[in-house]
Amino acid sequence: MLRRSAAGQGSQSRGSALKSTSARPRSRRVLDQSLLVLGAGALATGLAAMTLAPGVSAASSHREAPLIAGDPRADNTDVYAFTSPDKSDTVTLLANWLPFEEPNGGPNFYPFADDARYNIKIDNNGDGNADVTYTWRFRSSYRDSANQFLYNTGQVTSLNDPDLNFRQVYDLVLTAGGRSTVLLSGVPAAPSRVGPASMPNYTALRNQAIVNLPGGGKTYAGQAEDPFFADLRVFDLLYGGNLSERGQDTLAGYNVNSVAIQVPKRLLALKGNSSRNPVIGVWSTTDRQGVQVSDSRTQHGGKWKQVSRLGNPLVNEVVVPLKFKDAFNTLNPSQDRTVQPVVDKVLDPILPKLIQKVYGVPAPATPRKDLFEIYLTGICKACGPIKADLNAHRLNRDANLRTIVPAEELRLNMAVPPTANPNRYGVLAGDLAGFPNGRRLTDDAIDISLQAVEGAAQTGQLVPALADGDKVNTNEVPFGVSFPYLALPHTKSVNSGPNAPEMSTTKNAAALGGLGAVLLGFGGFRLYRSRSRSRSRKTS
Repeated sequence: MLRRSAAGQGSQSRGSALKSTSARPRSRRVLDQSLLVLGAGALATGLAAMTLAPGVSAASSHREAPLIAGDPRADNTDVYAFTSPDKSDTVTLLANWLPFEEPNGGPNFYPFADDARYNIKIDNNGDGNADVTYTWRFRSSYRDSANQFLYNTGQVTSLNDPDLNFRQVYDLVLTAGGRSTVLLSGVPAAPSRVGPASMPNYTALRNQAIVNLPGGGKTYAGQAEDPFFADLRVFDLLYGGNLSERGQDTLAGYNVNSVAIQVPKRLLALKGNSSRNPVIGVWSTTDRQGVQVSDSRTQHGGKWKQVSRLGNPLVNEVVVPLKFKDAFNTLNPSQDRTVQPVVDKVLDPILPKLIQKVYGVPAPATPRKDLFEIYLTGICKACGPIKADLNAHRLNRDANLRTIVPAEELRLNMAVPPTANPNRYGVLAGDLAGFPNGRRLTDDAIDISLQAVEGAAQTGQLVPALADGDKVNTNEVPFGVSFPYLALPHTKSVNSGPNAPEMSTTKNAAALGGLGAVLLGFGGFRLYRSRSRSRSRKTS
C-alpha cells in the first residue's frame, strides 16, 4: 500500500492533479507522498512514503450534539493548530464558539458567556490529559442599562469608547505543572461588529484587542468571520442523493466568537524542548457550573462541568452515534479508549455504509485501523497501517511509551515548517503542514475526508464518484496574513444574498429620510451624532 516516491516531487504539481475534476482514477504516483521525518532523536532523518488522508468528518462541528445545540454560547465549532506562517518559532491555536451568528442579530448581539470557562488544552506526553491549559473567563457590563436599549449609542472608535454601551473583559489563566497563573486580567474583548455605521473601522478595534503575553506570544478574543467552508447539505442524504446539492458554502456570511493564542513552541512541548519533543495534541472545551444546559445568564451551583469538547473536526457529529453524542462532550480524551461503542465506530464507521446505500460505492473493508491511527494514536510506523512517522506522541524523544494511550486529539508536529503555498488537501497532497497534522484555516476538511472515508488512504487513488467533493474549495473571503489570521466579521445580512451591496452611511441616511437625522442605520444601532462633535470629548 505504501512505496517510496521521488523526494523531489513537488506538492504544487500534486495539488494541481488532485484539483482536477476528471472522473478517471488518479494514478498511484499522484497520491504517493514523500514524508520528511523531522526532529531529533526519535524523529530520525530520512524519507518515508505515505498515502494519507484524515478520517470521516464531513463538515464543521456546529450543533453536533442534542444538548449543546441548545446552548450555543458553549458550543465549540472548530479548533485549529498550526505553526505560525509569519513567526515559525511559535504555534497559533484558535478555537471558535457560537455557530451561525447572523451579523445583524441585535440588539444583544453575541457575547461570550459570563458563567462559562473557554479552554484550549494541550497534551504533550500522550496520556490523554492536558499538560498545558489556557482558560478565558469573561465578565460583561453596561455603561447604561437603565436608559438605553442599544449595544452602542454612537460611533465606536476604540475599545474604551463611551459610546460602546456593552463591553466584555476577560482574564486569561495558564494552568501547567499543577499550578495556575493569571497571565492577563481585565483585558477588553473585541465587541460584536454591529455594522459600518456603528464601527466604521473594525480593523482598528481588533488590533486594539490583540494583547501581548508575559513570557512571549499574544492573544485575541472577539468576533470573527466563521473560517470553516463547506456545503452542509451533506446532511440531506449526502448532497441530495444524486450529488445535485453541492457548491454552496453554507457557512458563508456567518460569524463566530473566537479565542486565539500564539505562543513560543517551548511553552507547549514536553519538558519545554520542542526540538526533542515536537508533537502535541490539542483540543478545546467549555465548562459550566452544574450540568444544566440553559440560558447562560442563569446561575447554577455546583462544580464546573465540561459540556462541550472538540479536537478533530466532526468526530462527534459524524463518527459518534446519536446515543453517545452528549456523553462524548463530557469526556476527557484519556477516557476515549474506555468507551467501546465509540471506538467501534472508528473501526467500523457509519458514513461509508451510508455512501454505499445512497451511491452504491462499496464501503472499504473493516476494521479501519487507518482511521484509528489518525484519530486516536497519531501517525507513526509503529502505530498502525500507515507506515510513516508524522505526529504520534511516541515520536517525542522523551516520551514514556507506557503512559501513552489512544485519545482523540488534533495532533501537531511542531517541527514541520509552514508551507509557503499551502495545498487545501493538506497531507493528502504531500503538504505535511496541513490537516491532519494540525489544522490550518485553509485546509479543506470536507474534500479530504470524503476521499479518506472511501479508502483513498488504502488504495492510493481518489474515488471518481466523489472527485469533486462538495465543490466548495475555499473560504468566501481571504484570511489574514498575521495573527490572529481570521477574517473580519461580516456585517451584511446572510439573507441579503452574496452579491447584495452594503449601503454606505450616506445612502442609509438618504434612504431613511427624516429618520436619518435621528436613527441612522437602526440595523447598525447608531444614534445620530453631528460630525462636528469633537472626539476629544470622549473619555474612558
